[in-house]
Parts: sequence; structure tokens; C-alpha cells
Amino acid sequence: MTTPILQVTDLHVAYGKVEALHGANLTVGIGQIVTVIGPNGAGKSTLLNAIIGALPNGSAAHGQISLLGQDLNDMPIEARVARGMSLVPETRELFASMSVQDNLLLGSYRRYKAGEKNYADQMAVVYDLFPRLLERCRQQAGTLSGGERQMLAVGRALMAKPQLLMLDEPSLGLAPRIVKEIFHIILHLKQTGVAILLVEQNARAALQVADYAYVLEIGDVVLQGAAADLAHDQKVINTYLGLTKKTA
Repeated sequence: MTTPILQVTDLHVAYGKVEALHGANLTVGIGQIVTVIGPNGAGKSTLLNAIIGALPNGSAAHGQISLLGQDLNDMPIEARVARGMSLVPETRELFASMSVQDNLLLGSYRRYKAGEKNYADQMAVVYDLFPRLLERCRQQAGTLSGGERQMLAVGRALMAKPQLLMLDEPSLGLAPRIVKEIFHIILHLKQTGVAILLVEQNARAALQVADYAYVLEIGDVVLQGAAADLAHDQKVINTYLGLTKKTA
């Protein structure tokens, strides 16, 4: 079995009196792509926000979250990022009036603040992954297309040199051709050794790139297993892949 980089055990999250996650358990192995699929409102984004420590005021969470065996429960976001995790949120949260290059440099701010002399060393890696960002490095981020903004958001996260990259709905609102490109890049990232936790409504694409998958419905993990197995599970096919089982 792959050594775990992330372990989530019995995680409960509530917004006021409404519990959004009911004892979720999840493991991501070193170098793995793990996906969480499910419908809107299932608690997928809540799960990622709890892992990175970005739950809103008024929410309550309890359970165990650990990265490489280290308990993260009482750590602020900055400390979790310093330990090796990055989140690309669904909203992307770019600085629209800043250039592409300056947005990328912000991704390495923690490393700069920590005194790393080579804090910007990932810039060449990001530009190699996303040549269009190099072409547009002086453009304002707000002038980019949707696909380019997603590339910039992922590139900015990579500037921190994460061991675990979490992606929240990376295909949302993108044209099919760009979606294919984004998922190709996700596969390439795995080859660099980065573990990926992928939250995605596009179940078909997610299951094609993932090693392991969880199905989250109304705050509960209702199904889990090797992604290739879940891609052939009849419930997953009927509910998430839009196909019906062929009959002889």
C-alpha cells in the first residue's frame, strides 16, 4: 500500500446546526491522485476547506487531519501551507489587476518570507507546464480566458512547491477542449511526485486520471475504491456518468 501523505479520520463539519460532513474518512498516498466526486451540496468543497483550515467563521469541525503523520488540527492556513499543502479553490482567487508573473510570485511568498534564496525557482517549471502563461506573463490576470485563469491558479499553487496539491472543481466552466488539457496536466503533475486531491463534478474525467476515488453524497462517503473499479460500478455509471448498462 502507498504510504499516506494525507489522512482524514472521522471528520465532522457543521455550519451552525447544519452538519455538512458526517464523519468523513479519506486517505491520499504519496504520489497518488485521489478524487472525490459527488453532486452539488455533497460537502466536497467543505472537505477541502477543512483540510486546508479555511472554514468560515461560525463553522465547527472535529476529527483528525494529518499530513505525513503530523497533526494539523490546530494549525492555521499558513502553517499548513508551510508543511507542504496547497489549495486551488473553485473561485481561483486571482488578483485581476496584477500581471500573470506577479500572481505567480505571490504563490512563492511564503518561501520568500522564510528566507529561501531560490523562492522563485518554480517559475520555469510553471512556464514549461503552461507555455501560454509565459506568452502572457506581462498581461493582467483579469484579461485571461477561463482556461488560462485556471492554469494560472494551478501555477501559483505550484510556486509553493507543495507535496499535496488540492484542486476544487478545476474543470468548472471550461470548454471541453480546455478540460482535456487541464486533466492532461494533472496527470503530468503526478509524474513529478506531487500527490493530488481532486474534487470534481466531471466524474468521467476524474475517474480516468485518479488512482483512487470517493463518492460523497450529502456529507457521507457512500462509496470508495480504485478509480478504475468505480468507473465500472453500476451505481456510479447510472448516477454520475450518464450511461446505462448495455443489455445483450
